Amino acid sequence: MSDLGKGHQDKGKQDLKFATKLLHFGSEIDGATGASSVPIYQASTFHHADIFNPPVHDYSRSGNPTRQALEDYIALLEGGVRGFAYSSGMAAISSTFMLLSAGDHMIVTEDVYGGTYRLLTSILNRHGIESTFVDMTDLDQVKAALKPNTKAVYMETPSNPTLKITDIEAVTKWAKEHDLLTMVDNTFMTPYYQRPIEVGVDIVLHSATKFLGGHSDVLAGLAVARTEEIGRQLKQLQNGLGTVLGVQESWLLMRGMKTLQARMKHSEESAAVLAAWLKGRQDITQVFYPGLIDHPGREIHEKQSTGYGAVVSFDVGSGERAKQVLNRARIPLVAVSLGAVESILSYPAMMSHAAMPAEVRLERGITDGLLRFSVGLEDVDDLIADLDQALQG
Repeated sequence: MSDLGKGHQDKGKQDLKFATKLLHFGSEIDGATGASSVPIYQASTFHHADIFNPPVHDYSRSGNPTRQALEDYIALLEGGVRGFAYSSGMAAISSTFMLLSAGDHMIVTEDVYGGTYRLLTSILNRHGIESTFVDMTDLDQVKAALKPNTKAVYMETPSNPTLKITDIEAVTKWAKEHDLLTMVDNTFMTPYYQRPIEVGVDIVLHSATKFLGGHSDVLAGLAVARTEEIGRQLKQLQNGLGTVLGVQESWLLMRGMKTLQARMKHSEESAAVLAAWLKGRQDITQVFYPGLIDHPGREIHEKQSTGYGAVVSFDVGSGERAKQVLNRARIPLVAVSLGAVESILSYPAMMSHAAMPAEVRLERGITDGLLRFSVGLEDVDDLIADLDQALQG
């Protein structure tokens, strides 16, 4: 843990309830001054008072006290041994994928985030790292993708944007039988609803830009390691690649994370109402939300998560109608991203998954009529009224 709150770390933090951990994470009080906020150490380098006994931090790329407080914070919330903060979600993912070497193969959720798909198919493939995309709702397909050179399994559940559910425990158990590294993108659920490390996952990843930050004002990525050895490897990569998060962003992210539970609870309640309303409309082709009674994988999701999240995807039937809704909506931001205090309406075909070829998107159910609604903190009646007028045409 960081030295920042040393006199304040005797609380048995792992035994605290989640809401309490969000506020009492070990560095919430500065040990030197008693300040109620983690100091921003705006320094690139640190003095060696004794050359034979170097300080804990010597250069901010390698470690900074403000960033360290954040990294300890996310490790506590996820139940891992070590956390890492990066300059973006994709920086976290790409740095973690550097655990693989040329000639290695990984099995990946088929309807994965578009940026991850782009990284795997246009960058890492040029460096000899091979990927097979499978429907991870079917464990047999995961097993069938195993090759002699398979080294890792990458899960995203609920998946983006069709919210398919992967049985994390089942896949992880099988992966361990074959000595495979397991990774989960936990952006949609956050550690408030889902903690994959508790069922044996090796690395949990976040685009902290989304629900963890929560205010559309910070770009950040996080990773948490289950074991000290994996943590050591991730630290070497983070330092070597230099993909670190700056101190201002680290502080801002910690501030956002303190209200995670309150924000997620409100947004989830509204998302459930919105999903049910959409489901009742005759002019909506399909609604994707894990909380719907007929959602495929709901039973598995409830086994591994304590909530359904705040993202609802729905198909309005055509690309032309989707664009009409986007242009007529008045309350939500029409934008890339999700997980903010304000609702965000996105168009995967032209935004988050634009990097996927059209035929690949369609194979994965990401149609031209699909919209993704990240529900914020507005009154849900206002959101529904606004969406209703946008759908009227």
